[in-house]
Amino acid sequence: MYKIVFSEGFDQQFRKLVKNDRRYQIKVRKIVEIIKQDIDYPSLRLHKLSGTKFHSISVGMSIRIIALIEKDIIFFLKIGKHEDVY
Repeated sequence: MYKIVFSEGFDQQFRKLVKNDRRYQIKVRKIVEIIKQDIDYPSLRLHKLSGTKFHSISVGMSIRIIALIEKDIIFFLKIGKHEDVY
């Protein structure tokens, strides 16, 4: 099982995102529960970003989470629209 750690920047971006659309709060909660249990779950579309140590996780069609995975800890670093987090 993985432990999830949220960066301060992630928390701020998440609050802003949820303020505009409350549905993302439910989606991100589901993602956190899924990824804790099964990091390879298909709907996460988790993949390593080329040339970096970071990974991308899909929240929806346009929202992504940028994460750093180290052993059994997943650091959620950024969340936002595709064009804003890359």
